[in-house]
Amino acid sequence: MHQTIVPNSGPKLKLVEAAEKLFAEKGFDVVSVRDITQAAGGNVAAVNYHFGSRDGLVAVVMHRYITPVNEARMARLDALERKWAGKTIPLEETLQAVVLPLVEQIRQSPLSEMLYCKLIGRIFGMHGALPPEIEVQLSVLINRLRQILGRSLPHLSHEEVVWRIHFVIGGLIHMLTHRESLERVSDGASGTPDMDTTVARFLKWAAAGLREGEAPAPAPIPAPTPVLRDEPVKVKPVESGPVETAVEESVPSPAPAPDIVEFADREAEDQKPSAKRRTKKPEGESPQVFFDF
Repeated sequence: MHQTIVPNSGPKLKLVEAAEKLFAEKGFDVVSVRDITQAAGGNVAAVNYHFGSRDGLVAVVMHRYITPVNEARMARLDALERKWAGKTIPLEETLQAVVLPLVEQIRQSPLSEMLYCKLIGRIFGMHGALPPEIEVQLSVLINRLRQILGRSLPHLSHEEVVWRIHFVIGGLIHMLTHRESLERVSDGASGTPDMDTTVARFLKWAAAGLREGEAPAPAPIPAPTPVLRDEPVKVKPVESGPVETAVEESVPSPAPAPDIVEFADREAEDQKPSAKRRTKKPEGESPQVFFDF
């Protein structure tokens, strides 16, 4: 694959600097070759001479701003994997490795912070028009992030991780591109935070979005209640009250044999008190019955 060379001096650099400023202010589709050469102080043929075509110049501008960021990202991810060898990399540190190189490049760019952010946003807004080399860089970066975040977020499928990376990068681009317009459409409610404050806010939001739906930690299993043995059994006292006596249903006994009946009758007859043995109650005494035995 052909590698794009970014110039560092001469008329080629002047064309690149003029083009990137116009692209940031107006967009890639609006700026013409004539606009670029006029801003650079050259002739119309200079773009074709140095870059082969307008698309060649666009590719150089993209490489100048995207390649250093991606190289710094990969270097940071390498350092994190060495630092956390055999362990899970904290989610916030992975996000910082993706976002902070972009902030560092903003401060090193000859463009103002506002124009740099606009240019980056417009580059990533070029759907299907990124140079093949940059697409390869982004593919390598996304697959690297998928592996790292897959270990940090084991409850998510690989497909879900890729989509969440996509959402985070989209949010980053939107933040950079529309910071200025947000103040207008919100009637100033968004405030005018500096880049560090905005990035810190974005990192907090991105971490929360990546963690959404994270499986909660299992609840601790309560210890079983100990069973105490050999304790006296406590009986609840019965409240006093009227006692009801249950009447048992009588069950008829089988009839005795005839000889037993005859013997019982004779015995009962013998036990009857004799009239002669009864004592007549004396007069004046209490009505008490006396028996002689």
